[in-house]
Amino acid sequence: MDATVGRIPRAGNEARRLGQFILQELKPRGKVLTPFNVISGALIVVAAVLLAIRFLKGLGAITNLSQDFPWGLWIGYDVMTGVAIAGGGYVLTFMVYVLHLERYHPIIRVTVLNAFLGYVFAAGSLLLDLGRPWNIMNPMIGNGFGVSSVLFLVAWHFFLYALMALVEFSPAAAEWLGLERIRRVLKGMTFAAVVLGITLALLHQAGLGGLFLMAKGKLHPLWYTEFIPVLFFVSSVFAGLSLVIVEGFISRKVFAPRLGWTLRRTHEDVTLGLGRVCAGTLFAYFFLMVVTLLHGQKWAYLATPMGAWFLLEIVGFVAVPAVLFAQGYRTRNVKTVQAAALMALAGVLLNRLNVAIIAYKPLAAVHYVPSWMEVEVTLAIIAAEIWVFRWVVNRMPVLDFAEVAPKVELAVRRTGAAAA
Repeated sequence: MDATVGRIPRAGNEARRLGQFILQELKPRGKVLTPFNVISGALIVVAAVLLAIRFLKGLGAITNLSQDFPWGLWIGYDVMTGVAIAGGGYVLTFMVYVLHLERYHPIIRVTVLNAFLGYVFAAGSLLLDLGRPWNIMNPMIGNGFGVSSVLFLVAWHFFLYALMALVEFSPAAAEWLGLERIRRVLKGMTFAAVVLGITLALLHQAGLGGLFLMAKGKLHPLWYTEFIPVLFFVSSVFAGLSLVIVEGFISRKVFAPRLGWTLRRTHEDVTLGLGRVCAGTLFAYFFLMVVTLLHGQKWAYLATPMGAWFLLEIVGFVAVPAVLFAQGYRTRNVKTVQAAALMALAGVLLNRLNVAIIAYKPLAAVHYVPSWMEVEVTLAIIAAEIWVFRWVVNRMPVLDFAEVAPKVELAVRRTGAAAA
């Protein structure tokens, strides 16, 4: 009894200490009134006002969506592109935990963090686009399961993959909070979360493309193909890795004090290695695009204005970056690989906007063009995601993971030995 009573004050003290620590960490670090903070803060404030109008008066109050064009910028970019470029999470975890390519281990946490935030903000964007957002819980609570719906599959996979990404990243949060026992338990769950996460990612990346299998007759023939789920999946591989390359370049500039020694030393090799994977995947994607074009006998459309737009996408933003990735890897030119990554990201964005907006009902008398308010909200979402990413990286062992983790492991072993 005495021992139990003694544990209660200690638990209370620990909870109080943890609360004080979190409150201290919530305070901003560094300069507050920077150009980025001012501009992004203004975007977020304006977006908050616009979203209040949207939820009070409906989608038509701030968007140009209609019955003919129910999906716009918030789906084409915030969801479909956002999920594609978050694909680095499942690709890197597969490379590190399944293929055991340990040279990529120092970037695993920042990549998983990117993936988790990408899915969370994509789900938030989807919530904004729903006419009746309160019904988003129906698939979760069993009120009207649409088991034959592609959207039902995508909704559940979104939720479960975000949960798996959170489990994969949670050891970093436990280290930050000093919860060694919890961190050890969470780390033990990592491999199972990775395997399940990879499976879910494969399915819903293809599932997003599968949504447009029902749009035959509405989507331009150059973009419509029965293989569109495969194309969406393959493009998510090089899109996700391209974001990792670009994010790594930016992090070296913005978060230089937080970079660990291992990440600094291996940055060039990691970038070139990812560029090699991107080159192979882009060439495969280009080959698949050409095969679907020939298989569907659609070459006559290439002589039309939409055909020229299609060629711009697959030549200018698929074939060219593929060659640049290969050239950069062969000559060990990191800048060439980074430039190719930017082009590949632009190509994925162009493809998703083409499928969801530009090539959707191209002959319509009145075509959808996003309003300035939709664009503003999208920019605010990007700014908010950067804010959250910056806050986490500046506090948790993410970029210096390779140096911090071994020390934590040693501390856990010593704690366990002392307890024994």
